[in-house]
Amino acid sequence: MYLLLTINLLSFIVFGLDKRKSVKHQRRISENTLLSLTFLGGTIGSLLGMLIFRHKVSKKSFLLKFGFVFLIQIILIYFLEKYNMISI
Repeated sequence: MYLLLTINLLSFIVFGLDKRKSVKHQRRISENTLLSLTFLGGTIGSLLGMLIFRHKVSKKSFLLKFGFVFLIQIILIYFLEKYNMISI
């Protein structure tokens, strides 16, 4: 549980940091990094970061990738739960 909280906090912070870098015209954090943090369990932190910082919400290509990562997570959780590999 602590690992999940940590990755979500990290995702939130990284989305905020990338937004700040965007505003200041500095070198940005790659979309692959943002999506990797999301895939590794930071979905809630990433989503909150996107909404609170208004970051990447108008970029349709990123939103499609984000949605795809979320869909993969849902499918993985479903199958892991179905075959009793995890308990929710």
